[in-house]
Amino acid sequence: MKNDITLIERRMDIIQGRYEKLQSLISDSDLPRKTNAYRQIIREYALVEEAAKTYKTFLSKRGELEDAREIANAESDMDVKAMALEEIDSLETELEKIIHKLKVLLVPRDPSDEKNIIVEIRAGTGGDEASLFAADLYRMYGRYSENRKWKVEILNSSETEAGGFKEIIFSVSGKGVYGDLRYESGAHRVQRIPNTESQGRIHTSAVTVAVLPEAEETDITIQNADVKVDVYRSSGPGGQSVNTTDSAVRLTHLPSGLVVTCQDEKSQIKNKSKAFRVLRSRLYELEKSKRQTERAASRKSQIGSGDRSERIRTYNFPQNRITDHRINLTLYKLEQVMQGDLSEVLEGLKTNALESSLAS
Repeated sequence: MKNDITLIERRMDIIQGRYEKLQSLISDSDLPRKTNAYRQIIREYALVEEAAKTYKTFLSKRGELEDAREIANAESDMDVKAMALEEIDSLETELEKIIHKLKVLLVPRDPSDEKNIIVEIRAGTGGDEASLFAADLYRMYGRYSENRKWKVEILNSSETEAGGFKEIIFSVSGKGVYGDLRYESGAHRVQRIPNTESQGRIHTSAVTVAVLPEAEETDITIQNADVKVDVYRSSGPGGQSVNTTDSAVRLTHLPSGLVVTCQDEKSQIKNKSKAFRVLRSRLYELEKSKRQTERAASRKSQIGSGDRSERIRTYNFPQNRITDHRINLTLYKLEQVMQGDLSEVLEGLKTNALESSLAS
């Protein structure tokens, strides 16, 4: 705890200065009240203000704890001493909670954390088994989202004859979605016995997941001249036609080379609208990566090649085991996780990110 407090005090010196500057900007600002710049100042102020108030509470409770310890050490009356010791226990528990809250508040916020997301799941190595697991992951995220009262909407999908997905792209809308699911990006490896395996051998497959903050129209401007729009007849598993009209849409963003297709809707207009949502979010992610000094193709590095050897997480069905390799977390509750109980895994990832941020 002592190291945590030292880190908190060091960070709060910076936060207090920023808090005072933001107060000055709000009171003296000539910015029109409805501009994006002013709204950004207000959002940052709300975050910094909460940290400043929580730190004030921390200092107050720490002072009370020091007083209680002095009384416990100096007091000869056993009843008074017992009361002081009881108060020490209570204050120590309270301080632990306040310190954890401060640690969370002091992690630099990604401006995208409150955004909705677009999730892209693609089958990698493993043939039909990979496509079936892609469908399993989609259901897992869907159940988790349902528990959080988030809205899920399929934007595009490519089904296989086995009942899985070569690719499925969907949006998730709700409060704090990107901040909660951002660490799901990467290669997910599955180990299980396929239904078609007569000798009971375990097969290993891989699926890639990319989680992109959904860009709003004010985040990214797309020029019409930069986009080539093609329409064609949508198809189902095995290439069979599922639509008699040219309702499927393919967008090619000429400057970046990004290609987006959408065929889930019977309406060409709806498919075009969904495709632009995906394109806008992919472009936003590329711009975001550049600002973070990552290479422009960070989206590919984010999810890897889909090879079995590259993975962030392994799902071992015979052992009911899930392992997140980034934080060395292993849980023997795979069945519950696949039903959408992701909270323990996600909390572990967020705690790891928090501790890394505080230590930097």
